[in-house]
Amino acid sequence: MPNFFFLLRAALTAQPPHSLLSLLRCQIPGFKIALFGAESGFSMVLLNEIFRAPLIFYYVMICSKAKYYIYIVLCPLPQIVCTGAQDDAEEVACSPGFQVKQYQVEYDGGFLKDQPLLKVVFDDCAENQDVSFEVSHPDFLIDEDLNLVPRRDVIDSGAVLFVHGLNAHADDMAQVDIMGAPPRSPQTLREIVGLGDITPYRTKRSLLVPPMFVPENQRAPFPRSIGKLQVSTTDMSGNLVEGPVDLDVYIIDQNDNRPIFKESRYSGEVLEGSPSGTTVMTMTALDADDPNTDNAVLRYIILRQSPEKPSPNMFYIDPERGDIITVISPSQLDRETLPTTQYELEIVAKDMAGSEVGLTGTATATITITDRNDHAPEFTHSLFQASVDEGSTGVVVNLTVDDRDDPATGGFRAMYSIIKGDPNQSFEIHTNPDNNEGMLSVVKPLDYESSMFHTLMIRVENEDPLVPDVIYGPSSTATVYIAVQDVNEGPVFFPDPLMVTKWENIPVGSFVAMLNATDPDFRQIQSVRYGVLRDPAGWLSVNPVKGMVNTTATLDRESPHVHNNRYSAVFMATDNGNPPATGTGTLIITLQDENDNAPYVVPSVARMCEDAKEVNVAVIGARDKDIHPNTDPFKIELGKQLGLEKTWKISRINNTHSQIMLLHSLQRANYNVPLVLTDSGFPPLTNNTELKVQVCTCKKNRMDCNGAVTPVTDLLLLLSLLTLSILCL
Repeated sequence: MPNFFFLLRAALTAQPPHSLLSLLRCQIPGFKIALFGAESGFSMVLLNEIFRAPLIFYYVMICSKAKYYIYIVLCPLPQIVCTGAQDDAEEVACSPGFQVKQYQVEYDGGFLKDQPLLKVVFDDCAENQDVSFEVSHPDFLIDEDLNLVPRRDVIDSGAVLFVHGLNAHADDMAQVDIMGAPPRSPQTLREIVGLGDITPYRTKRSLLVPPMFVPENQRAPFPRSIGKLQVSTTDMSGNLVEGPVDLDVYIIDQNDNRPIFKESRYSGEVLEGSPSGTTVMTMTALDADDPNTDNAVLRYIILRQSPEKPSPNMFYIDPERGDIITVISPSQLDRETLPTTQYELEIVAKDMAGSEVGLTGTATATITITDRNDHAPEFTHSLFQASVDEGSTGVVVNLTVDDRDDPATGGFRAMYSIIKGDPNQSFEIHTNPDNNEGMLSVVKPLDYESSMFHTLMIRVENEDPLVPDVIYGPSSTATVYIAVQDVNEGPVFFPDPLMVTKWENIPVGSFVAMLNATDPDFRQIQSVRYGVLRDPAGWLSVNPVKGMVNTTATLDRESPHVHNNRYSAVFMATDNGNPPATGTGTLIITLQDENDNAPYVVPSVARMCEDAKEVNVAVIGARDKDIHPNTDPFKIELGKQLGLEKTWKISRINNTHSQIMLLHSLQRANYNVPLVLTDSGFPPLTNNTELKVQVCTCKKNRMDCNGAVTPVTDLLLLLSLLTLSILCL
């Protein structure tokens, strides 16, 4: 709870009477003297209780020959036991706190810094460990020897100082009166409340109560910045004379809160080469003290810069706003020449407007010097050389460059281009993302016999544009000299593929084609020999020296090895180089059709019910392996057996299909119906075949063909047909 002993004396007229002699002594925990009084003729009235804690406000009015004196005493007392007027105070056991509550110091025009003024007596009854002291005036402190000393030279100290002592065992206040100090405020109530010389409406005695200012950091309850009391005056008989009036108690702020940064570490960036005065970042600290006092007025300074090169003062912080700005010249703020790209600043925020007695808070600012593209990439060599075998593709050389910019930016990443020497687009160049090198590749095979050397001009640039004052120089261009190595190439067939047309069924040994393969290594004299590499049907042979192809078997267009009337074979040609090289070529033979296949019937089996009469037995068609004109239209007829036309009938549907019908019912059996099929080729081919007809038992839409008997001989069938024909006559 708050622990303070505050005495306010307000004179309505002149000086207090000399009869103020006696002293009321009250036993109060933690206090030896608690209340001032007067001799006979005084009146003490308990007005009210405030702050919920046992904090008692007492008003004492002393009347003496029309002169009125008011004493207001504010004491946090759990219980007051008055023992009457006594000459001496009873000895009490150790009471934690200040053993002397009130001190006096003579004022002689001011106090010097670190000058001991007096020594306070404080005992927490527990060896005074970890005791902290605070003085109501920020320019004073209690040192380790319990001396009251100024922090700096002080002229205006005020008339009263309050000393607060606090640890785990004690919490107490003492008062220091500055004797002879010039008054800091008027002494009359009228002057204190600001009436001055204004004549009041009523000139009789009047109770005017000024605000009371109490130091903070007292006992609970908290928070409390303003308290209100009501004060009344009474006469000797206890009758209300005037009032009540309000008494405002203001808690005076002490500088007991350090500035606190929102974060312990801050990060900022500044572009290299930035002009002096560039704002990098802003540091902001907060102070919980009264913002209307210097207790919360902050000033910022840079305590330390790491590293200190090239200058220990590369940055400046605005003391009031906290803005960190650059002071180093743009030429020195070069990321590529600085010892590091990150600088750490230790920032201090101090309250009391930065005075020596101010409290401080610290934070770290990390400033990164970011890169701009102020260095063009440069080839490590002006000439690169490489060799490549003719006929091969892939990477042939890696081009290396130097760039002093940040590898993580587009100001470092390289882009390569071929600006000269590649008319056939035989080369490509790409950037290796792992090492920023240029990978030059052959994408079209090179021919030694066409060109033994290639000279390319390569240019390198950055993904990001250069800053305006930097350009790409001669070092951003390089020459690449590529030598093509001769390789023994295999003979080349021309044309490839070779296409010819032949009739199928030509005689064995017939001429088919003449192969032509030449060796591209014309600078060397080499011979070429031919051979068959792949002949699926085994129909062909080749002369190894001349390359003439002949048939070794009959060419059949209907062979499964022929697709879309084409037969393909692969031949090889080998030179006599060291080592020998082989080339391949394809021969495609288009086969012309001959009418060498007779038509056949589909389907070959038909089914019908035994009680059927004049029904359609089946739709039959003719197929031919040959192609038009050696196929349809087909002629489908009954065979020449006697009497067939009495039982069966064939009707033409179209060029490929006909309808076979039964003219009367037949017994359950299997019947072979002779048919004659003829194509339209020249000369036409005819096929004598049969259609198997199964006459089955049909019941409830189910056909049972099991047990059907096939006639023993064609003679029996012929006799049965003859008999039927006679009966019909």
